Amino acid sequence: MGVSAAALVVALILGALIAVMSRAEVGGGFVASDWAALRFTVWQAFLSALFSVLLAIPVARALARRRFFGRGALVTLLGAPFILPVIVAVLGLLTVFGRSGWLNIVLEAVGLPTVSIYGLHGVVLAHVFFNLPLATRLILQGWQAVPAERFRLVAQIRMTPWAVFRAVEWPMLRQIVPGAAALVFVICLTSFAVALTLGGGPRATTLELAIFQAFRFDFDLGRAALLSLVQLVVAGGAAIAALWLIPAVSTGGGQDRPHMRWDGKGLWQRGLDALIILLAAIFLLLPLCALVLRGVIGIGQMPASVWSAAAASLSVAVISVVTMLVLALPMAGWVASKRAGGVEAIGLLGISASPLMIGTGWFIVINPVMNPADLALPVTALVNALMALPFCLRILVPRIRETVQDYGRLSQSLRIEGWPLWRWVILPRCTPQLGFATGLTAALSAGDLGVIALFANEQRTTLPLQMYRLMGAYRMEAAAGAALLLLIMALGLFWVCDALGRRYATA
Repeated sequence: MGVSAAALVVALILGALIAVMSRAEVGGGFVASDWAALRFTVWQAFLSALFSVLLAIPVARALARRRFFGRGALVTLLGAPFILPVIVAVLGLLTVFGRSGWLNIVLEAVGLPTVSIYGLHGVVLAHVFFNLPLATRLILQGWQAVPAERFRLVAQIRMTPWAVFRAVEWPMLRQIVPGAAALVFVICLTSFAVALTLGGGPRATTLELAIFQAFRFDFDLGRAALLSLVQLVVAGGAAIAALWLIPAVSTGGGQDRPHMRWDGKGLWQRGLDALIILLAAIFLLLPLCALVLRGVIGIGQMPASVWSAAAASLSVAVISVVTMLVLALPMAGWVASKRAGGVEAIGLLGISASPLMIGTGWFIVINPVMNPADLALPVTALVNALMALPFCLRILVPRIRETVQDYGRLSQSLRIEGWPLWRWVILPRCTPQLGFATGLTAALSAGDLGVIALFANEQRTTLPLQMYRLMGAYRMEAAAGAALLLLIMALGLFWVCDALGRRYATA
């Protein structure tokens, strides 16, 4: 079953790639706008990775050095942007930093010139909002991996904070920072919704957005296919480089004692750490709070089409979860029992394959046979399941491997195999991981604005796309209400699935 699921994943992705290659007009080459899109894609990803990591270092250091009430909740909050619908966060940023946002209201009140969020700086700002928490979590893990005995030793010999940084912290950062930056770079290369909403015209167009424009506005499948191939090469090469740059975190042995920090106890150091943590929390929470306040007002202004789109998003999430389980469970079981690293590597294809590339390929396959809009929701759900598959495998494989090691021989002696083995042994012991994986898939699928933008028509749309259309029609209050509904749906799906998984966990 594991090999069959892996073969199906390969067929789905390679089938889309072959279809794209068959229509790519390589002889035509890149025009000037295509080269501009390629340069902008790489440049904005580089800047986003640079600022995300540079800002994450002091935030992670402050969190590593301080203990305060609510610290655990704040660290948990750092994982929220990963499941937050992109279009929702973008509207929150517009509420704060947009032309009529809170920041410009304050600037006008004090007689200062206003700012615009559209263009390169807006795209980078949104990417930093999403990826600063991720980079902070990665770097914070590196700080927590440093043995507590090292900090005890530097305190005993009375090293200055700068000397502690050079002797203890800087070697760890040299290991962690390149990998964190490479990971953020790869994520920003394939960003679509941010560039779609905050791009500032031809000078702020990414390859993903160029694919969408060639597809939807010009219906130039040849150019869309060529751009998809270029996007696959760029993103795939960056993903390989990221895997090569990310090392194992190893900073030496220790006795796993609580991390007591004797450095940085000065008044100005405590004040600086508190200020850094406060600014980071405001940056992350203010757009969400603004969105909630605006969404409460706009709920009554939502058209009836929002509710039908919400139902479509819910169905997409359910189909994505079922598809993910059908693919992930047999693949995870095969990897856990046979040490089949190649099968797990196949699951990671979703990281390097652009959703728009897969969507373009399957549109080319479906278009001669039937109306692609009729399959808009199933294809969107399938692509979302493929995108979530790498993360779900990383969640499920360790727990299933541990269960097989603990109960495998006993199950063989009792001749329990196949479905009974899964039903009575494996599934009851990995329900927390299943709940987390299904919740993650459901939340990401409900809030995705990608493939549906290629396939949808007026009758078949999801809530993120309907929300984007409301924004395009300048019905911002109604869009804010739809955003609040989408936020509640995505977080609610994640919470329900995760809670059910933990509730029915078997010790």
